[in-house]
Amino acid sequence: MKRSSTITWDQLRVGLVVFVAIGIVGVAVYKLGMAANLFAKRYELIAYLPDANGLKVGGSVMVAGQLAGTVKTIDFLPVDADTTRNLKLTLAIDENVHEQIRRDSKGKLRTLGLLGDKVFDITPGTPKARVLQPGDTITIAQSLDYEAVIAQASGAVKDMVALTRDMRSITGGIVRGDGTLGQLVTNRALYDQLNATLGRANTMLARFQNPNGTVGRLLDDPTLYNKLTGVIGSTDSLVMSINSNKGTAGLLLRDTTLYHNLVGITKGADSLMKALSSGQGTASKLLTDQTLYDQLNKLVTDLSAILADVRKDPSRYLKGVIKVF
Repeated sequence: MKRSSTITWDQLRVGLVVFVAIGIVGVAVYKLGMAANLFAKRYELIAYLPDANGLKVGGSVMVAGQLAGTVKTIDFLPVDADTTRNLKLTLAIDENVHEQIRRDSKGKLRTLGLLGDKVFDITPGTPKARVLQPGDTITIAQSLDYEAVIAQASGAVKDMVALTRDMRSITGGIVRGDGTLGQLVTNRALYDQLNATLGRANTMLARFQNPNGTVGRLLDDPTLYNKLTGVIGSTDSLVMSINSNKGTAGLLLRDTTLYHNLVGITKGADSLMKALSSGQGTASKLLTDQTLYDQLNKLVTDLSAILADVRKDPSRYLKGVIKVF
């Protein structure tokens, strides 16, 4: 049977639907490619890392937090002593951020969110540094190790659990009445004693506030305050008088005449002591010469004997001296 060469409306409608579907798919692919920068012109940069836990080929490269490329390859380097360069990353960077990445830019691994995917983040450089060219190596900055943070958090959680256990033990002891706090919480007698003590303290305070008592008068009567103010004023006047150049106290504090006189007297006394100690002169002889002392002692003794004899028989000594006129 000979097939008809004319195109029916049904066939045309199917073709139009297929054509529209292909167009929609093409637009979607184009939009997705634009969103993922699949059609952007790119250049390559190199980065060396000790490890890239969570980072995969095709992973995102961010510049200042914005998507600007992908991780093209991740290659192992030969084993050597430098453990900071275990992996070589080849980064495909969009040309439109070429001016942003410079010699002082820093790259590091970063997590999108606390538990998100790993990305390679690059900080923009400054105008004083030159722009990195294709094939250049970007400097790596130290990144936060989330595993270490989680390990520290785990230790903190353990400490909190231990602290909670200790607090439970303490509160349990208080509830059972152990120790001072436990007795304060559970012992009714201690509460009553404390309440009675507070009552007596209130009574004592009430007595203190009584205006007829000594403490009450100290609190309310201004007489003592006025007297103290007067005493302080008198003391201040006395101090001012002493500080003045008038009066004996002021002169003793400020006039140097007495000081110089005392210095002169001291020097004279010192000279006199030196003269007495030298052995020269009568006074020095009296202090140091034993013979002169003995003679003077004998003379005094003889004079005492003569005076005693005169008192006994004065006529013997006064005979012919007293004349009667």
